[in-house]
Amino acid sequence: MIVNAKRVNKKPPASDRSGRHRPAPGFARVVRRPGERHRGLLLWRGRAIPVAIGRSGIRAGKREGDGATPAGVWHAVAVRWRADHGHRPVAALPARRTRADDGWCDDPADRRYNRAVTLPFPASHERMWRPDGLYDLVVVLDHNTRPRKARGGSAVFLHIARAGFGPTEGCVAFRPADLRRLLREIGPRTPIRFG
Repeated sequence: MIVNAKRVNKKPPASDRSGRHRPAPGFARVVRRPGERHRGLLLWRGRAIPVAIGRSGIRAGKREGDGATPAGVWHAVAVRWRADHGHRPVAALPARRTRADDGWCDDPADRRYNRAVTLPFPASHERMWRPDGLYDLVVVLDHNTRPRKARGGSAVFLHIARAGFGPTEGCVAFRPADLRRLLREIGPRTPIRFG
């Protein structure tokens, strides 16, 4: 039992059967910083966390290759991490180690568009095993999944930011410690609004 400054008893955080904490209820929001097209803030539980966003800012009507972070409400569905670059994150989401042959299809003409694929893969794709470390920790979002629209945008993730918070191709990028902390606090039902 915890007693806060107002002498109100609070229950400690609930855990699921695995011993992990359940995600806190709430609503996260990614907004663009005024005057900065590709830098933003994630507003969550009274905190403003710096993030990088797409080179074209946050826009409705996301199209493949436009460099925009898609406006809308999305949910985290899974986590991927490089086990050779860090430990498994604490998360209330399905988690899987990234393998050297993991890819993500970004070819709108392919039936596996905006889905995980195994390399080698004949159609256009992204490699999930990257030498630059951006995908050392990745949160897969439900953007353009149900229904999946050709050219509606693919591989929109939460991931690690470049040095200096350089622009993304449409994802939202974080400092590693901030993304790990966020993962401990959100779950598959946490709405994340972009814009």
